[in-house]
Amino acid sequence: MTDPTPVVGLRREREVLTVALLTGRHVVIEGPPGTGKSTLLRSIAADTGQEVVFVEGNAELTPARLIGSFDPSQVLASGYGAEAFLDGPLLTAMRGGGLLYLEELNRVPEETLNVLITMLTEGEIAVPRLGTVHAGKDFRLIAAMNPFDAVGTARVSQAIADRMCRVVLGYQDSDGEREITSSVSGLAGRWVDLSVTLTRATREHRDVRMGSSVRGAIDLSLLLTGLADLRAEAAPSRETARDAAYAALSGRIRIADGVDRTAESVIDELLEAHWPASDEPPEDLAEPSDAEGKAQGPGSSPGFQPRSRPGREQAGRTQGRQQLAANHPAFDDVSPELGELDVDAFDALVAADPDAAAALLADLAVATDVALRAAARRLAGRVFIRLGRVGPAKARGTRRLGPSRGLDGDLDLDRTLDGWNPAASRRPAAEDIVTRTWTAHRRAVCLVVDISGSMQGLAVALAAVAAAGVVVANETGPPQLQPSVLAFGAGVRVLQAQGVRRPPEELLSDLVALRGHGTTDLAGGLREASRQLAAAVADERMVVLLSDCLHTAGDDPLTALGGIDRLHVLVPLGGAEAEAAAFPLAARGGGRAQVVARLADVAPALTRILA
Repeated sequence: MTDPTPVVGLRREREVLTVALLTGRHVVIEGPPGTGKSTLLRSIAADTGQEVVFVEGNAELTPARLIGSFDPSQVLASGYGAEAFLDGPLLTAMRGGGLLYLEELNRVPEETLNVLITMLTEGEIAVPRLGTVHAGKDFRLIAAMNPFDAVGTARVSQAIADRMCRVVLGYQDSDGEREITSSVSGLAGRWVDLSVTLTRATREHRDVRMGSSVRGAIDLSLLLTGLADLRAEAAPSRETARDAAYAALSGRIRIADGVDRTAESVIDELLEAHWPASDEPPEDLAEPSDAEGKAQGPGSSPGFQPRSRPGREQAGRTQGRQQLAANHPAFDDVSPELGELDVDAFDALVAADPDAAAALLADLAVATDVALRAAARRLAGRVFIRLGRVGPAKARGTRRLGPSRGLDGDLDLDRTLDGWNPAASRRPAAEDIVTRTWTAHRRAVCLVVDISGSMQGLAVALAAVAAAGVVVANETGPPQLQPSVLAFGAGVRVLQAQGVRRPPEELLSDLVALRGHGTTDLAGGLREASRQLAAAVADERMVVLLSDCLHTAGDDPLTALGGIDRLHVLVPLGGAEAEAAAFPLAARGGGRAQVVARLADVAPALTRILA
């Protein structure tokens, strides 16, 4: 086995992984792209002389594709037997005592992962009609996963996690990344230094959710020098550097949710910071300080225009600066002057105390100070989406393998033979073929948020984070299944109609700006939710209610559950009276109620109810 790419750094991780394999442990390697997961494994396998069987994890990896299946032609000719079975990658690695390298573990459907449980514990797997297959003594499962890429993924079950060791890889330091870039590209010097510096700076930028891996630095150094040669430049110009950086880095940058800018604008900003205006490359390409590479808030992003919403101001209560200072100890730091919102101070508060920061931002969105209120609402969408991004991933439980006659998926040999008479003179026709394919459970969701007088500060922040979790989790779904979002107090306001997508940052900005007062008509909110869900084509119509469930107007909420298949209730901050009202209501609605007292409670609660 060749090892074309050297393993740079990772000494401790290599030692841990080597010993884990030698002692018979199965391992999951976790880390962002470009940290050397596959390179590290292949290097260890080369040292031990073991074969690596590679399998790519994705949503279409069925149990049959992982384990193997019977050859239909041989079954028809001679029946089920070991000679008719075609081993998949799992059985190939087990029989040969090799390493099964399963990439993207958290993209594999739960039904497929479940077949690994007995193998991980007992070292064997029972295959219907074939028998039990025992793993060779050197067989190991090595899985890899990227924890930062959450689209289309779900959490790995505890049953799998409990049976595997976990090794976490991070990016190498700047010297290590320069060594990797030089080794792969064959280049050295200031252009490699510049490429590594720009690439690492993308990971530190405030508006970037996930920056480029070291692969970006490798590509950038090659493109930068190659373009300069093609354009007959003695040294790359800044325009050449920009063209190369756009090509090498823009596709690897993921902008943070709620930020209205492009990857190219971030690259321009980083070039401005690390490439002098004279077009001469910097002499000392040191790592950026904490202040470098960071925008000064949404208004500074190129092309960003604050959303003006004339005529949409709410008539609810506002809070003066004195009241805000009394309720929030960090207020003076975040807003030292009238009309000022210090984003850096707010970010520091988020890092130190997310709950306090979220509660403060929610109240700033209804500040009497007009300029401060506007700045807070612009910031709210981005912040609450970021805080809610760890919310519910798409649940594996919504997709199951089932029989189909659509000629897609894997052949279900047993069902095909059961429905076809082998004694018949004709060959099987297309309509006789039964396959197993993924079937989706279509679920329409309506989020109903209480904005009555009891919802202030942290309660509003919890509602906003939950709303972000629900909305962002459904962003990649079909348009007709986009969730509806309602706010209710004495009346009901439709913030997002069922099946209609609004920009999430705009939706959340509107939500935190609402404050009700007076009576609370919970039944009215539930009836509007039922009307919204009635328009959706779905197998299940679900309502997620964020409220203390203490209604003071309208009908009994129990009379407003018609058209709602399942009602889940999240109770912000809790309290004996609220819990006494919420838990029976959720039980009558066929769902569950749960108290969310802090931001960290929201994501697990949403995962449980949406999965």
